Amino acid sequence: MIKSDYGEGVTKMSEKEVRVRFAPSPTGYQHIGGARTAIYNWLFARHYGGKFLLRIEDTDRNRYVPESLEDILESMRWLGIDWDEGPEVGGSCGPYFQSERLELYQKYAEQLVAEGKAYYCYCTSERLDELRKNQEANKEQVGYDRHCLNLMELEREKLEAAGVKKVVRFKIPREGRTVVKDQLRGELVFENKTLDDLVLLKSDGFPTYHLANIVDDHLMEITHVMRGEEWLPSTPRHVLLYQAFGWEPPQFAHLPLFLAPGGGKLSKRHGATSVREYRDKGYLPEAVFNFLLLLGWNPGTEQEMFSKEEAFKFFTMERINASPVAFSVEKLDWFNGVYIRSLDATTLAKRSLPYLIEAGLIPEKYSQTEFEYLESLIPLVRERLKGLPEIVEWTSFFLSEKISTPAKDLLISRKMDQSQTLKVLEGSLEVLKEVTEDFLETEVEAALRGLATKLAMQDGQVFMPLRVAVSGRTATPGIFETMRAIGKGRVLERIAKAVEVLHG
Repeated sequence: MIKSDYGEGVTKMSEKEVRVRFAPSPTGYQHIGGARTAIYNWLFARHYGGKFLLRIEDTDRNRYVPESLEDILESMRWLGIDWDEGPEVGGSCGPYFQSERLELYQKYAEQLVAEGKAYYCYCTSERLDELRKNQEANKEQVGYDRHCLNLMELEREKLEAAGVKKVVRFKIPREGRTVVKDQLRGELVFENKTLDDLVLLKSDGFPTYHLANIVDDHLMEITHVMRGEEWLPSTPRHVLLYQAFGWEPPQFAHLPLFLAPGGGKLSKRHGATSVREYRDKGYLPEAVFNFLLLLGWNPGTEQEMFSKEEAFKFFTMERINASPVAFSVEKLDWFNGVYIRSLDATTLAKRSLPYLIEAGLIPEKYSQTEFEYLESLIPLVRERLKGLPEIVEWTSFFLSEKISTPAKDLLISRKMDQSQTLKVLEGSLEVLKEVTEDFLETEVEAALRGLATKLAMQDGQVFMPLRVAVSGRTATPGIFETMRAIGKGRVLERIAKAVEVLHG
């Protein structure tokens, strides 16, 4: 049991349904670290047959970004995370937007003032700035000096009459220690004298995170709080608030930080940091989910690929690592490639459409024939894809009626000269004209291997100039499959243009 000057918690948390929450602030696009927090809470609830709540902490009106709310909801849906209570689904503990719960926070702040556990503070921002500067200059502990704690009633009345704005500050017990039991880190001890009197209610009537968080977690019957490690220094204050109200705190678990490549906290200078950015880059939600799952949680086995059903079954808090974890884009790319290659041709074709339409390779109003052709290309390129946008690069020479004719130096491969390359291309035109219109791989292969024998060349000396001529690239899927997919007419036309370049 946690003890302080406010005594032990009054209400005992008995064996009851697990209830966890994800409580993002709509101040920007959903951060990838927050998405990991949501996944862990969601899996924890599903593993124990509990409830997962989504709560929007929108009380910071200065940083509020209206469009970020939809981004949060869309990011959750994209990752396949549903919520049992919250926006769009409701629930018995609503409303689930903190901006709609202001009267509750004001009520509980006033309760603490009435009980002598909080007090009104009239200090101006200028005074607080000056206080902080002096404390830093004198190498003192930075924090509020309790200037307003013992104001006389007459002084308060004068300040009120003058219209001076006030806030409500929590009166932290100055003596003793507060012990926080973290499920990942064990018992952590904080000296109360190092904790300053935090603001609970701002002058505009909006609560700070600290008050709203505690009130809502209690009223929404949250049993476990899994959140980022950055909130660990605030937790002793939160525990003291629970005790001041006479409420039993939930169980806390502070998740490890993400480290950027080379160390340090992950930030925008290291690349994408929001779920939206990874979605736009063509990462599959299954891959991002699986990657984030293992970014701090270890199943205790060598298994790396997890379906959501498997994650439900195996996820427990005990397997979460408290140490910071390295965020490796290379590992995410690997997961993405594995998941892309696991998709059937129809599904991968559908997921690729937005990128191909944007590139102008497929019309926005495509026909069934055009889709079926794209579908037929998927088996040729699937193994080469690490991300969905790469589909443009690997299918452009199939989907474009015409390609830019390669330059002479690209057509003439290593250990070949112009004369030899011309013989290959001109000879190819002759033998491929005789292949049937179906342009089957077996017939194309037989014709070209026969040409290599006739020219006394190795197969590669024949295949490489042809690969470049028909695709504009030195790397493609198998040359026979590529030619078959491009079609006889376009293959012959592209080879003929390559001959012109060499003669040019």
